[in-house]
Amino acid sequence: MSTNTTLQSHSVGASRSGSLLLMLGVLLVASNLRASITVVGPLTSAIRADTGLSNVLASLLTALPLVAFALLSPLAPAMARRMGTETTLFASLLALTFGIILRSIPSVATLFAGTAILGAAIAIGNVLLPSLIKRDFAGKVGLMTGLYSMSMSTWAALASGISVPLANGLGLGWRGSLGCWAVLSAVGIIVWLPQLRSVKKQNTGPSSQPASGSMWRSPLAWQVTLFMGLQSLAFYVTIAWLPAILHDRGMSITSAGWMLSLMQAVSLPASFIMPLLAGRRSSQRGLVAFSATSALLGYAGLLFTSSPSIAPLWIVLIGIGQGGSISLALAFFALRSSNPAQAAVLSGMAQSLGYLLAAIGPILIGWLHDLTGAWTAPLLVLIVATALYLIFGVGAGRNAYVETTSKR
Repeated sequence: MSTNTTLQSHSVGASRSGSLLLMLGVLLVASNLRASITVVGPLTSAIRADTGLSNVLASLLTALPLVAFALLSPLAPAMARRMGTETTLFASLLALTFGIILRSIPSVATLFAGTAILGAAIAIGNVLLPSLIKRDFAGKVGLMTGLYSMSMSTWAALASGISVPLANGLGLGWRGSLGCWAVLSAVGIIVWLPQLRSVKKQNTGPSSQPASGSMWRSPLAWQVTLFMGLQSLAFYVTIAWLPAILHDRGMSITSAGWMLSLMQAVSLPASFIMPLLAGRRSSQRGLVAFSATSALLGYAGLLFTSSPSIAPLWIVLIGIGQGGSISLALAFFALRSSNPAQAAVLSGMAQSLGYLLAAIGPILIGWLHDLTGAWTAPLLVLIVATALYLIFGVGAGRNAYVETTSKR
């Protein structure tokens, strides 16, 4: 074998190894994007009992990260251009670990401060991962979006399911159950470290910003944004209040926590398959309709039936709908944009306004439940939100790019 052949083989091997390491890093970043939020829902009753927080204040523990998403998402592309995508994501993992640890310190003030910090950290990953995938996995957008959606959903489901057992079964208490997720973010930091060696500020971040005014005037960008926001509103309301809804209907709090875990577990196949199907189609309208209708049937079932024995059926339908919807929303950032820079700006716009809308959800539901003492009005809000994101999602799924009307 010649020297040139040997060098080429070594180069190909190193490139393949680097791609696999980057893929693993992407999946670990993704696994940290929801777990520290979904862990809160099943622990809400214990947190309220220990701290004396009202339903509205307790709902802020879910809403605060969403507010942080809204405020920080537009800034993420500029941070990536200045520091490099790899460095920006690394800094976000450090901030996430700090926020999780701070949240577990015995103080109501640090509980909320840590929640705000971890929300800000997650916002960066939310925006930059779709752009990084568009840049480094341009030919595998559907596959990578499916993998990172599934990783995000898997750890979100696990966090929901084991939060109460960790708190009660292992005697960690609710603060320990919240704090243990710093281990996952620390692993992410370690695995992401090699990416810092390849940072190129001009090339790794979105290198040129599309005209933001044009993006904000794009009807398609607004449809992607409203689809993202309304499905996120439904998702975060569900993870915040589903255990309480089921518990009030006679289910034990542990079983109710596992129902939330079931919802997210059944979302995994949908969250993986939908982006794969989306990447192979010029239009994703049918996929949007299937996902949204499934969730709509699930919420309607919860509204019109109260028996705990049939609840798993509605939870499965909601899980399929939510898994498909969130992964389609994430895929739209790449599928509806023509380059990584545009994907980052669309992602920032959709996640900023989308999560601002979503942040209203848990607070509104807590207020409605405090006002009415029942779950009818909250479930009606979920049904309306789902019907609306079906409408906007059908628009977002059409075969076009943002800022243009040209067909692919």
